[in-house]
Amino acid sequence: MQNPVQVVLLQEAAAITAAAGRLDPKQLDKALALLESCQASGAKLVVTGVGKSGIVARKIAATFTSIGLMAIYLNPLDALHGDLGVVAPNDVVLLLSRSGVSAELQAMLPHLRRRGSRCIAITGGLQSPLAISCEVVLDGGVDREVCPLNLAPTASTAVAMAIGDGLAAVWMQRRGISAQDFAVNHPAGALGRQLTLTVADLMLPVQRWPPLVPAAPLTEVLTALTATGVGAAWVEDQQRPGFLMGLITDGDLRRCLQQKTAPQWAQLNASQLMTLDPITVPPDLLAVAALELMECNRRKAIAVLPVQAANAELLGLLRLHDLVQAGLS
Repeated sequence: MQNPVQVVLLQEAAAITAAAGRLDPKQLDKALALLESCQASGAKLVVTGVGKSGIVARKIAATFTSIGLMAIYLNPLDALHGDLGVVAPNDVVLLLSRSGVSAELQAMLPHLRRRGSRCIAITGGLQSPLAISCEVVLDGGVDREVCPLNLAPTASTAVAMAIGDGLAAVWMQRRGISAQDFAVNHPAGALGRQLTLTVADLMLPVQRWPPLVPAAPLTEVLTALTATGVGAAWVEDQQRPGFLMGLITDGDLRRCLQQKTAPQWAQLNASQLMTLDPITVPPDLLAVAALELMECNRRKAIAVLPVQAANAELLGLLRLHDLVQAGLS
């Protein structure tokens, strides 16, 4: 047996399905054309509504902004007291009203027409003053709210939001919005970090610590490893200052000491401890790709990667720790 909440969800889903069947494809095409014209002309989308419709309007505006179309929510009451100034002549205005007779929206319409704004209505009142005054009308009506009293906006707000989502999704398809484009507006999200953070953003610049020479004794190597706190030290090519000859990590040091007897330790120098051909990465590589390289390397576990410029000059070191701290793992 279904829980009553499940029944309500099915009723709302049925209302959205019914709305999909009622929507006029020609009106949808006109709405999409107006939205595309916004992007082409540098205009913006202004979304407005009163009460619960206003809350849905905020969400629709936020969705379009997040996918790359400049959109704002305009409170109808504030609009009539000065905020109408944010509406430019070429802007597209999306007006939401279940009945289409909201007094605040009706009061805005003459001023929007004077500005030359293009108006789209999402309303259940197809013969209402709002519908008659708008260039495009999308049927957002419902037979009944899922509220037991058929009063609280429930199914109608779900339908309006679904129509807004549908417009946004198709707009994305037509504009060819990629995951990379989406990530630009979501830099703090998991996807945004994966698609925007590069090795250069997270590496520690090489200027933070001096290099070792190949003949540096074990004591200097230990000092360098301890002083940087990076878990690695780099050995400079004496023939090419600023270029990497080898990398010494904490793991390199431990492995070498295990292979030598204690009396031999004093004879060790940087050239004997270093990895001569460490795996390196360019600064413009995505950080998530560097993380995969470090985690999937078959030679040995990698905790630090040297970062090299196109001419092979050493730019910095990238630590696994910093990748994890950035939320990429």
